[in-house]
Amino acid sequence: MQTLKFSFFWLLLMISLTVAASDQPQLAIPGKVVYDSKLDTPPGEPWKILKGDWTLTNGVWRAAEKTEDQHPGVARLPDKLEDFVIEYEFKFEGGRFNSLSINAPKGHLARITITPKLVTIQKDDSDHDGPDKAIVFARLPADFKPGTWHKVRMAMIGDTILGQVDNLAGWGTNAMFKQARTAGLTVGGQAVDFRNFKISAATLNPAWNRIQAEIPGQNGQKHQP
Repeated sequence: MQTLKFSFFWLLLMISLTVAASDQPQLAIPGKVVYDSKLDTPPGEPWKILKGDWTLTNGVWRAAEKTEDQHPGVARLPDKLEDFVIEYEFKFEGGRFNSLSINAPKGHLARITITPKLVTIQKDDSDHDGPDKAIVFARLPADFKPGTWHKVRMAMIGDTILGQVDNLAGWGTNAMFKQARTAGLTVGGQAVDFRNFKISAATLNPAWNRIQAEIPGQNGQKHQP
């Protein structure tokens, strides 16, 4: 009996340490909250619904593709962002993927793309016709079961981005990140739920130079599982 109690204690301790680690500042330290919504009211202002079907379902946002759009579902916030931390939660309800995208006035900048089996952190191709190209900073194997909530965090400070889903994280740098930028959500398939979307102003974590060596994706190098 004592052995069982001891083992259970250590199991709880390891779980608590894992959760705590996922919430620790890495690239950025959050500051003033500039937007905060539980996403518990019908989709609308300040969000711009550009593609897809976005509804309030069971007290949270549910998004899905529309066949006639021939494009993933897209919702964007128009406000320009300085250095930031974005956080939200998602769960798959049959959807193929969801992504948090960062966009410039003309073209895409970066994104975290999440499928049930993979997290990808990347710089986007901003012009499609060249010479710019997408750069994958990290590909991280995952196992996100339908109906379970998971936390996403993205930080961008100057030319550096760090993406995190639960305890999976990757980062990279690119000079193109240092410009006006906005945020949006993208959904593929049927369907993905969202809640607790928050944007905070951010400053560089003084410990970043030490922390970055422990996270995949340094300087555009792909993570190999």
